[in-house]
Order: sequence, then structure tokens, then C-alpha cells
Amino acid sequence: MQIAVDGAELCVETFGERTDPAVLLVAGSSASMLWWDARLCERIAAGGRYVVRYDHRDTGRSTAYPPSAPKYSFTDLALDTLGIQDALGIERAHLVCQSMFGGIGLILGVDHPDRVASLTFVSASTGADDLPPPSGDLKMPDEPDLSDASAVIEYVVAGAEAYAGGSPHFDAAATRDLAERDVARARNYASTLVNHYAIDVEGPSRGGFGDIAAPTLVVHGDRDPFLPLPHGEALRDAIPSAELLVLEGAGHDVPEPVWDAFVPALLRHTRENVRRVRL
Repeated sequence: MQIAVDGAELCVETFGERTDPAVLLVAGSSASMLWWDARLCERIAAGGRYVVRYDHRDTGRSTAYPPSAPKYSFTDLALDTLGIQDALGIERAHLVCQSMFGGIGLILGVDHPDRVASLTFVSASTGADDLPPPSGDLKMPDEPDLSDASAVIEYVVAGAEAYAGGSPHFDAAATRDLAERDVARARNYASTLVNHYAIDVEGPSRGGFGDIAAPTLVVHGDRDPFLPLPHGEALRDAIPSAELLVLEGAGHDVPEPVWDAFVPALLRHTRENVRRVRL
């Protein structure tokens, strides 16, 4: 479905029963909803959750802006999630925020705690200066010719493999299939690749990770080459009473072989605070 939010059109898909507690999946930068695998969404929904995934602005079938000229801020992307909640009649949602867009969970957890039932940060970081840099083994591919769809797909696959950090769980064929579908359905994939890195980065107005009151789960792969595991440990330590789930053999993602660990942990976490009021 397409939902109008603050001048943008966002593509949204839901799984499960609307009467179940809502889990809103927020993909990382340059990632459309497809990077939350539909089969993963179905497994979470089968546990009694109303699962929502969506395309950020400049990804998938949502509004696209000219490359390197996005007309929105980081905070606008955070408020998009509230617009989706409003449109679906969800007052409080369990937010699952990945990578760079862990910042969306921070903004909402601090500035809009009344809309957040719980938080889960996946492959995210506090961004503290004393944390380790990306692994020296992380080699990103050269930027492709954006007019060549095949080259773009190979670039996306190579980038995903690099972020997997040598994980035995990386599936090149499945990733290529995903990349092909992602490129084909995007309004402007050139914008997808660059615009989230060109936006104004604004922090929350009232505090930092230590001010989050929502129950919080931190999920991090032990092979993450981009944000090594100490980033997840620091995030756990920064948020009061947060818990850490380490995904064995995973890089900067949640590959299918670790779903048997991730899904039960997420269901337990979201069961702790299931009250949800309909608008």
C-alpha cells in the first residue's frame, strides 16, 4: 500500500493480524523494505505480531528525489515512522532499527517515548569516538556505472558480501536475486545509493542513548566488519537495562541461518511490553 506522509509517498507492507502488537521494521541506509526478508516477516508474524515493513524515501516504491539532492532530513525520516503508525492506527509500536537508522530509534525513543513500546537496535552503534573502526579486511567495490543495471546489481551483491564479513551464512545467489528485485522496483536507484548519506544529520532534541526508557534489545553479529562487536556492546552499556544478543557467524546483517536465534529473542522482547492502543 502507498501512504502519504508529510509530502512524501511511502510504500508499506504488513504481515499478520492488525489486532496483534505491532513490530515496525526500519531498514538501514540505502535499504528498501526488501532487505527485511518477507519470510522473516512471516515468521515474526506467526509469533503473534503485526509486522510492518516499508520503503524509506529514496528506496523502493517510495518517493524519490534527485541524486545528491534529498529534500528531507534525518529527523524527517524518523517522523515518517510515526506517520506510518498514524495511518495504520498504531499508537505504540515495537521498533526494530538497523545500522545507520538506529538513529531513528534514538530520536523516537528520546523525543517520542509515548509512541514506542520497545526498541531493538540491529548492527547499530553509539558512534562514540573511542570505538574501533571498520575492519581492515572490509573492501568495498568501486562505484558502478549507474546507467548499467547489471553493473549496479553486481555492485550491490559485492557490497553485501563485504558487509557480511566473511560470514559462512552469506548466500550470493539469494543476495543477487534480492538485488535484482530491489533495483527493478526502485523509482531511482541512483538516489537510493547516495541520498541517505547526503541528508542533514540531526540528533534528538532532548538527550542521548542514556535517556531511552523503552525496553531495549541490542542485536549484533560477531563478524560485523563495518561496526565490530564492541559497537553493539557499547550500545548495550549506554542504554539503561538493555540486553545484547550476539548473532554467531553473522556480519552486518541478519542472515537466514541466525533467524532461529533472532526471532525467538525478538518475540520474547516484544512480549515484555505488549500494550498497544488503537487511535
